[in-house]
Amino acid sequence: MSVTPLEALPLERLRERSSSKWRTYPVDVLPLFVAETDFPLAPAITRELAALIERGDTGYTPPDPGLARAYAAFAERRFGWTLDPARVRSTCDVMMGVVEILRGTIAPGDRVVVTPPVYPPFYDCVPEAGGVVERVPLRDTGEVWELDLDQIAGALASGARAVLLCNPHNPTGTAHSRESLVRLAEIAEEHGAVVVSDEIHAPLIHPGAEFTPFLAASDAARRVGFALVSASKAFNLAGLKCALMVTAADDRTAVVAGLPAEVEWRTGLFGARAAVAAFAPESDGWLDGLRAALDGNRRLLAELLAEHLPLARYRIPDAGFLAWVDLSAYGWGDNPAGKIRREAKVAFHLGPYFGAEGAGHVRINFGCSPDVLREAITRTATLVE
Repeated sequence: MSVTPLEALPLERLRERSSSKWRTYPVDVLPLFVAETDFPLAPAITRELAALIERGDTGYTPPDPGLARAYAAFAERRFGWTLDPARVRSTCDVMMGVVEILRGTIAPGDRVVVTPPVYPPFYDCVPEAGGVVERVPLRDTGEVWELDLDQIAGALASGARAVLLCNPHNPTGTAHSRESLVRLAEIAEEHGAVVVSDEIHAPLIHPGAEFTPFLAASDAARRVGFALVSASKAFNLAGLKCALMVTAADDRTAVVAGLPAEVEWRTGLFGARAAVAAFAPESDGWLDGLRAALDGNRRLLAELLAEHLPLARYRIPDAGFLAWVDLSAYGWGDNPAGKIRREAKVAFHLGPYFGAEGAGHVRINFGCSPDVLREAITRTATLVE
């Protein structure tokens, strides 16, 4: 069945927003950097938030706002993943959940594997939890990015105690294969380590790709794993502050249950109620429309780069609305986003922020209208001599 793509809001409406995407740079700069999207909210979310405001319902989040049951039903519908709502606990956002889980599972000074190029806060949340970052870059086969399982095994064998996984991966958009996740779990179990999986982009899996929740990959994954999920990226709710910590084994559940009450208390009421509305069946049609729009844009970006920046290297992502683009052939330095923002008035995310592997790269947010994407690439192309 065909799905009508969701339409992004016009620029004049978007520039009325007060969020980071629209207030970081002057109005002459097209912002395609931070992971906010340009679409209207799902109607169920708008109604829920309006009702909260109407009745002055702006207090503290209750003990059971319905999040666990709503997400469990969503995961069953969308991923075929059966999870126990009793093993779900909320917090403020995914990175806070990562920090608290790491604090509960590693000792000060323990090494934690990250897989660059990767979401920049990963490099900060590990030391915040008392750990030390151990970099094991993704392998680029020429066709796909994949986990370097041999190097991860070596890191764990030499004493690293955790792997911080990004699945689907940011910035490459890679949905890690079930086989690689199964093997990762086996390696972690063999060495007495845990895997903490950030799955915030999972609802935005694209046609032809398959998302495997880490905790659904195998029995070993359930024994070693923690998952962090949220409606914030797919439904553009980052400012409302709500994420979920999910487990599938008693000892892992005990870690999350043993976290300070304040970890859950920080969940925002608006975030919780908006997430319940996002995860409801009523919002599935909206989500499908968004995925259709993003599917079109990820392919449009490939066409635009081929036409206007033919030396750029770009692999169409499996999931999400973020594109990892190598512009090093143009000689614009290790951080081409700076030159592009200054001279073409387009803000892409800074490649080196994602690790040394990001030299010469930019991350492009294509969660916008096709016209904005065209304008961004044609402006950038004016810098080519």
